[in-house]
Amino acid sequence: MILIPDGWFWMGSEGHYSWERPRHRVFVSAFRIAPTAVTRKEYQAFLQATGNPEPKGWTSCEFSHDDQPAVGMNWFDAVAYCEWLSPRVGESRRLPTEAEWERACRGGADDAEYAWGNELPSSLPYFQGQWTGPRPVSEGIPNAFGLFHIGDNVHEWCSDWFDPDYYAHSPETNPAGPESGTRRVSRGGSWRHLVKASRAAHRSSLPPQFRYTDYGFRLVSSLL
Repeated sequence: MILIPDGWFWMGSEGHYSWERPRHRVFVSAFRIAPTAVTRKEYQAFLQATGNPEPKGWTSCEFSHDDQPAVGMNWFDAVAYCEWLSPRVGESRRLPTEAEWERACRGGADDAEYAWGNELPSSLPYFQGQWTGPRPVSEGIPNAFGLFHIGDNVHEWCSDWFDPDYYAHSPETNPAGPESGTRRVSRGGSWRHLVKASRAAHRSSLPPQFRYTDYGFRLVSSLL
């Protein structure tokens, strides 16, 4: 787990979608975040221990490598994994808030469009061609905080309910999303898309009961 120090950052974007506006300053308390998404091997241990239903596409060869991100689970499955793992590692593991995810993705560079900077994904050889599934979780170059594939490879579930107008009234300290909703926030790009990476400010969402093979998740823990 990598320490992300507490501090202010600029969240959102003015030049793109309405649900990314307004760009606003946010303070996020220090937390720790996993350098990679949860892997298939890690998730398999959870399935074997709990008998939880297998994710969508679990038996497909495109998603069968131990070092690929685990995909195909819904939001409730991801939360169940966190609740199972927490007592085993002796501290809380949970999904990141949307604000924690964006702060981690930006790597301290508030004006950068992507986790790696401002270069368009289409200009980078790594993102060229058709991907038949997600890449191994530690492939490629990490961002400035040492996080791999934050912004590309798989959409990552966050803890927040989604509200397209939330930024207009969200608290400036540790925002955690609205109290209710019908969709949960997800962040980052996906191997399935023509453009496989998303901007740091880009917000997406999905009903929490849905299972797609380009959805995974990354763990965080609060500091005591």
